[in-house]
Amino acid sequence: MSGSDQGPGRTPRPTRPKRADARRNEEVLLDSAAAVFVVSGVEAPIRDIAAEAGVGTATIYRHFPTRADLIVAVYRHQVEALAEAGPSLLATGTTPYAALGQWIDLFVDFVVTKQGLASVLQSDDPYFDPLHSYFLERLVPVCTELLKAAADSGEIRTGMDAYELMRGVGGLCAGAGNNLRYDARRLVEILVAGLRRSP
Repeated sequence: MSGSDQGPGRTPRPTRPKRADARRNEEVLLDSAAAVFVVSGVEAPIRDIAAEAGVGTATIYRHFPTRADLIVAVYRHQVEALAEAGPSLLATGTTPYAALGQWIDLFVDFVVTKQGLASVLQSDDPYFDPLHSYFLERLVPVCTELLKAAADSGEIRTGMDAYELMRGVGGLCAGAGNNLRYDARRLVEILVAGLRRSP
């Protein structure tokens, strides 16, 4: 780790940004871990994550020395991907409302993965305490921007609150449990459709 191997009198080496291929490799690991967490929970064997990513377990531990490090990294990785998706969808979507719907669909994917992390995120371990605030600080402004753009275009009603909408989506997703007859994504689509301004 940077700084930990510096002896007395040595000048700390500057931290170099990760190479593009190193970043891509880490993203593969994080995406693989997220997929395994959804199916098997955060206590899934590291070898399962390594197999999903197509690497050895030593590679996982080299990037993430502890399971807690991996869990936090997965969470932050997915939050950042969602945060970056909002402006991108607004720039490329056919309409602001379409961009909002696409973003909410991505948010549903995130919430489903987050349920795999729920037991840890709700634990008493202070290591995970900052994650909820980080989630709100990064994603509520993005959802607010999408709602504002859709309202300004006249596609949805004004005055919609981003935090309220995200809590509603999370609640619908959490309601599924193990009930195969409960289609959370369909219910979220109905919720988003209900935002439309009446003709």
